[in-house]
Amino acid sequence: MTDVQRPSEYPRQWAADVLASDGGVVHLRPIVPEDADRLVAFHDGLSERTRYMRYFGPTPTLPPREVVRMTTVDYRNRVALLAFLGDEVIAMGLYEGLAQDGKPTSAEVAFVVADAHQGRGLGPILLEHLAGAAAENGFARFEAEVLSENPNMVAVFRDAGYQVSRAFDGSTVHVEFLIDPTEALLSVRNARERASEARSIANLLRPASVAVIGASTDPKKVGNVLLANVLAAGFTGPVFPVNGPGAGGSDAGGPDAGGSSDARGATATRGGRVPPPSVRGIRAYPTVRDIPDPVDLAVIAVPAAGIDRVLDDALAKGVRTLVIVSAGFGERGEEGLNSERRLTEQVRAHGMRLVGPNALGVVNNHPDVALNVSLAPRIPGPGRVGFFCQSGALGIAILDTAAHRQLGLSSFVSAGNRADVSGNDVLQYWDTDDDTDVVLLYLESFGNPRKFGRIARRVASKKPIVAIKSGSGAMSPVHAQRTGPVRDDRVAQMVLEQAGVIQVETIAELFDCATVLAYQPLPAGPRTAIIGNSSVIASLAANTARSSGLDVVTTQDLGPAVTREALSDAVSTAMHDDGVDAVIVVFVPPVAVDAADYARGLMDATRADDGGDVPSKPVVTTFLAVEGVPPGLSRTGSDGVPARGSIPSYPTPERAASALAQAWRYARWRARPVSRPAAVPDARPEDARSFVREAMEETERSLTPREGAFVLGQYGIDVVPFRDVRSMHEASAAARELGFPVAVKATSPTWVGRVDREGARLDLSDATAVITAFTELQALTGDAVLQVQKMAPKGIGLCVTVSDSPAFGPLISFGLSGRLFEALGNRAFRSVPLTEQDARDLVVEPSVQTLLEEDGTDPEALVDLLQRVSALVNDVPEIRELTLDPILTSSEGVSVLGSQIRVGPVPTLADTGPRRLG
Repeated sequence: MTDVQRPSEYPRQWAADVLASDGGVVHLRPIVPEDADRLVAFHDGLSERTRYMRYFGPTPTLPPREVVRMTTVDYRNRVALLAFLGDEVIAMGLYEGLAQDGKPTSAEVAFVVADAHQGRGLGPILLEHLAGAAAENGFARFEAEVLSENPNMVAVFRDAGYQVSRAFDGSTVHVEFLIDPTEALLSVRNARERASEARSIANLLRPASVAVIGASTDPKKVGNVLLANVLAAGFTGPVFPVNGPGAGGSDAGGPDAGGSSDARGATATRGGRVPPPSVRGIRAYPTVRDIPDPVDLAVIAVPAAGIDRVLDDALAKGVRTLVIVSAGFGERGEEGLNSERRLTEQVRAHGMRLVGPNALGVVNNHPDVALNVSLAPRIPGPGRVGFFCQSGALGIAILDTAAHRQLGLSSFVSAGNRADVSGNDVLQYWDTDDDTDVVLLYLESFGNPRKFGRIARRVASKKPIVAIKSGSGAMSPVHAQRTGPVRDDRVAQMVLEQAGVIQVETIAELFDCATVLAYQPLPAGPRTAIIGNSSVIASLAANTARSSGLDVVTTQDLGPAVTREALSDAVSTAMHDDGVDAVIVVFVPPVAVDAADYARGLMDATRADDGGDVPSKPVVTTFLAVEGVPPGLSRTGSDGVPARGSIPSYPTPERAASALAQAWRYARWRARPVSRPAAVPDARPEDARSFVREAMEETERSLTPREGAFVLGQYGIDVVPFRDVRSMHEASAAARELGFPVAVKATSPTWVGRVDREGARLDLSDATAVITAFTELQALTGDAVLQVQKMAPKGIGLCVTVSDSPAFGPLISFGLSGRLFEALGNRAFRSVPLTEQDARDLVVEPSVQTLLEEDGTDPEALVDLLQRVSALVNDVPEIRELTLDPILTSSEGVSVLGSQIRVGPVPTLADTGPRRLG
């Protein structure tokens, strides 16, 4: 998109790349005066009916005065957003304040979409972004006038999740609605986001045609390997090799074929003519522009220096998705990172999605597609496991391991540098993919961790996600450079746990866990039977099972000479025992026996009562110490690959028990009641929001204790009454007003929270004691202002903090009060907003729960407090930091003694506000 001169007040944070409902990328940005010609061209291209619906009349041309009015806005009371595809305007939305009509918090909204792009969901996207801009500018309500013969426009408002009120006057409909985010509104937004992102990945994994750009005739070059892999997989659509100077010089100097013909055109000489160039026997083209048919997916294997020229051709051709395996970008430092950003901007500006650069490639094993545009030498067969990773070299090793273990894949994406497509996008696709039952992730960093947590929680509620994370940072290099690094992987671990993600430490554990999840049902409980013919191996399995959280209800040693019938009967009995939830079979075959016969007996014993192949309880084994699914324990589908009901085998009993324990922990998380962020019925969010926005005055600052107490009070969080005092006389008067006993406390950060309590004098029962305490503390601390506070019931000191993490957004932590406990890492973390279950999980953290039980504290009061804090910081995002410390909890209730709140402008986070690509 051509750059434009931007006014000094231009709100850059409103510019965004968004996904249309068909998965194509559209760029949004605020309008500027230099857009006048683009706006006129856009209007001229509208059909007569579209103009009539928008302007309530034919309006064949926009008057110059109207063009100036629409392109010259103040970005506050009048805002206009344009949607671009390349340099072409394809949609426009605007709002204008109605203060002149006596409605200072209302604005009139309107938008129009080019005819060729109607039906792509651009109206709702513009509405979301206009509402976000309006809310930022203090507006609370949108109004619109719609022709009564245009019901689709009214449906846009209603289907977006807004509570719409309508009034008819015959020819028009007057629509009004509040723009504040509601649960219904966010639900609609997230559903549309999921659909569009899933569609964009479907465009990648289900292309109708593929071009390999840089398809060299040299079998040692990457482009040749890519083409060979595409052909070997049996891709069901046409394949177009691109080889020539326009393809980055892979085999530069080859003759130009000229004209057009079938992609698999003739290669023989006819009448002395030079045959068209070919790669692996397939007609090749000098550039992607020369391909006569449409191209959905282009995989690019040319040097980084030649990417721009190839990209121009792909953009001109209208390619929908790109996979770039070329290196030399973000992994090469700042210069490469800048090149990568420019590449991403170009790709998105022309409506495309990008995997890479520096990617291994993508695979879709569905027989209707049979796509392998990757550099992996070995791909697992079809299955129901989706796999995402970043590193290409590691991806090759992991794919080989999966193939060795007979773990079939539905699809695979190696995103390389993740300049565009990330694990979040692919998760959205797998959430809607009926061919994927289990998701595997190898995460070196998170692209947008806050969004990942939200999506993962939804996906994990129906499909297990197993993740192994390496590295010390939670963010990609791009995000880390923008917001600063996040080094606390312990926090990341807790946030992932909150989302239901199964976390493992090694690649072996990743596949151990995936195998049982892919082929066996989830356990209904922890009760486990261990059956086998080796007491030593059974004992190892039992020890690991118990230490991993399983309940070993029986261990049955059948002896080394066990017969096939005895083994089968024992397993069958356990499968029918209502007191058993899962079975571990440890089997070392006797000498000179037919192991296949024992395998058949084991399979017969685990068959479902209705004759189906999938057992009613999970079964894992150490059969022959084989790793994966042995042939005898495999139930094959029509495609000849292992299907559900196959029994996974592990080389050691410890690994078998650990994998089963992971499945049980996930099943327990998934079986929890569905919980949503609880509403606080007595909360006054508007009062809290208005107070904070006025208090911060567009700058970041700390609220005074009294200001903080007021904000907390709007959410029913009462701070124990206190008074700020500056003299011994004020201290004495405050104590009498509050009622004895009282405490006198220092207020400076150096003294607040000291474990030695030197900064506080407690249980002062008369005025003399208060005056003495005031004098001593002022001399000791040097604080000009001290605090007199009514004594609260004694109890356990706790602390609640909310910090605005650049990686995860607002994070709430809970633990024992005091700097010593904080230094020891005695904190549990969850991301905001908290569900009721999240709040309960925080309260039952082991380090706190024991003390609460000993003290007879009712945990419900703490759950309620945590939910109120969560609702406050979620509703008022200008609260950047919040600390309640100390909180005293006892059998008499919960008392908040102190608070610190820091407020400031809301940071730009990719998962807040309207939909946008990260």
